[in-house]
Amino acid sequence: MFASLDLPFIFAALMGLSILIYVVLDGFDLGVGILFPFATPAERDMMVASIGPFWDANETWLVLAIGLLLVAFPMAHGAILTQLYLPVAIMLIGLILRGVAFEFRAKAPAAHKRAWDGAFWTGSLMAGLSQGFMLGMYVMGLSWTWWHVGFAVLTAIFLTVAYSFIGATWMILKSEGALQAKAVDWAKGGIWGVVLGMGAISLATPFVSDRIFAKWFEWPAMLYLSPLPLLSGLLVILIWWKLRRLPMANDHYAWLPFVATIALFTLGFLGMAYSFFPYVVPEAITIYEAASAPESLTIILIGTLFVLPVIIAYSILSYVIFRGKATALRYD
Repeated sequence: MFASLDLPFIFAALMGLSILIYVVLDGFDLGVGILFPFATPAERDMMVASIGPFWDANETWLVLAIGLLLVAFPMAHGAILTQLYLPVAIMLIGLILRGVAFEFRAKAPAAHKRAWDGAFWTGSLMAGLSQGFMLGMYVMGLSWTWWHVGFAVLTAIFLTVAYSFIGATWMILKSEGALQAKAVDWAKGGIWGVVLGMGAISLATPFVSDRIFAKWFEWPAMLYLSPLPLLSGLLVILIWWKLRRLPMANDHYAWLPFVATIALFTLGFLGMAYSFFPYVVPEAITIYEAASAPESLTIILIGTLFVLPVIIAYSILSYVIFRGKATALRYD
C-alpha cells in the first residue's frame, strides 16, 4: 500500500501535526489558566466558560501524539522519555491537578472556590513550564548539562508566557467589555515573551549541530527559507498593530490576534521541523532508524485513518457549536 520508506515520514508528519494542534488548542486553554491571578472572581468564571466546551478534547491531541510516538517510533519513545522523565511527570501532575480543579471549583462550597482557582492556576503553570523545559532540552539534544538546563529553564518561561499570550488572544475573541479590554492588555505584555522565545530558539537551534547550521545558512537554502523569518516578523507587527487598536466598535477584528498567533506558532513549528528532520531524537536517531516494522506501521496507519477523521470532525463540530462569545457560567 505504501513504500516502506514513506511510512516513517507519514507517521512523523502525523505526529508533528498532532503536536502542533495540541500546542495551539491546549496552549490557549492553558494560557487562560495561567492568567487567572490577573482576573477577578467573576472574570475567572467567564474565562472558564470560554474554554469549558473545549479543554478536555484539546488534550486528545497530546494523547494522540504520544501514542503515535510509542507505536510508530518505540526506540525514540524510550530514548526521549528516559531523558525527560521528571518534566513529563510534572506535566502529568499539572494536567491532573488542572482537571480536578476545573470540576471541583464548580462543586465545592463557595468558601473553597478560591483555593480551587489557585489549584487550576498551579496545574496550568506546571504544565506550561514543564512543556517549555522539555522543548528546550529537546532543542539542546536531550543531554543534561548546566548550559542545556539553563537554556531549558529559559524556554520554559518563554513558552509559558507564549501560552498566556495565546490565551489572552482567545479571550479577546470570546469575551467583551471590561474583560476583553483587560485581555488586550494581557496580550500586549505577553507578545514580548513570544518574540523572545522564538528568537532564542531560532538563534540556538542552528548551533546545536553543523548539520542544522548548514541547512539554514548554506546557499541557496538561505534564500528558500527567508520567507519563514520574514513572515514571522510581519505577523508580529500585524498582531501588535491590531492590539493597539482593540477593542474596536462592533467587535471588529477581535478574531485577528488569535488567528495570526496560530499562524505565527505554525511558522515556528515548521522551522523546527525543518531543522531536525529526519531525526526524531536530535542528532542521534532518525525516523527511519526508530520506526516500527513496515507491516506494523501499515496496520497502525489503517487504524489511524479511521480514528483521526473522527477526532478532527469532533473538534471542528465542538468549535462550530460553541462559536461566538462565551456566556455566563452555568452548571444547571
